[in-house]
Amino acid sequence: MRTAEIHRNTAETRIDVTVNLDGTGLYTVSTGIGFLDHMIEQLSRHSLIDMDVKTVGDLHVDQHHTTEDTAIAIGEAVAKALGDKRGISRYGSVYSPMDETLTRVALDISGRPWLVCKLPFTVEKIGEWDAEMVEHFFHSFAQAAGVTLHIENLYGSNNHHIVESAFKGLARALRQAVEIDPRKADAIPSTKGML
Repeated sequence: MRTAEIHRNTAETRIDVTVNLDGTGLYTVSTGIGFLDHMIEQLSRHSLIDMDVKTVGDLHVDQHHTTEDTAIAIGEAVAKALGDKRGISRYGSVYSPMDETLTRVALDISGRPWLVCKLPFTVEKIGEWDAEMVEHFFHSFAQAAGVTLHIENLYGSNNHHIVESAFKGLARALRQAVEIDPRKADAIPSTKGML
């Protein structure tokens, strides 16, 4: 089983994350930010990665540290569970529709973190989550997981739908990328011999 635990304790947050890349999408999530919880639940369910995420953050300050550190811990857990990345498909891409919204997500588990994120918001908050924290979550996750991640909303008008289609798209692309390729289960998917 490709599993990992991360315990991240700082002066700003205390976080415990467990992931199982070969799970069924079971989750327990508690960050103190309802809409962020909902999005991490979507990430788990649609990637089929079991996730247990418990964050206690300094929400009396703002949502920045809680969002950032939770994303870092999830990214670190995914990277740790992948190990040397032997046998993975490496790439994933999806078009993620949700009602009037369509978002494209593509990623490469390359070891070279990068984010291109084009999500247009017309509100400052989605639920109680600050809209500017959405891109910051994806950035922190990509950096910690070591993935190149491209997310672009092609069209849509409902801000909730735009965010949810992005998270579900990330989940489905991640599911593809972490799957073991039965034709090359013993090989690292790179001409360099490492990722």
